[in-house]
Amino acid sequence: MASLLCCGPKRAACSLVLSTWGVVMLVLLGIFSNVHSAILIRDVPFTKNNFKDGLDWIYRLYEQVSYNWFITTRVYALLGGFSL
Repeated sequence: MASLLCCGPKRAACSLVLSTWGVVMLVLLGIFSNVHSAILIRDVPFTKNNFKDGLDWIYRLYEQVSYNWFITTRVYALLGGFSL
């Protein structure tokens, strides 16, 4: 039976640790973006024209950024599972 290992045990352990940390960090960023944290305003792609429509458009942009964080979290989790 062929082995499915593509890297050694040390590299697999390192990848697992980094993926775990990435998942934790990205979940927290997704949660904080979903509650419209002011510190993450630099991650929201807005222009001055978006403020003319009120804050509802900015809140939608925050939610889109939050969804992007959660999608990236799934990719990190997938790669962490691959390193097992």
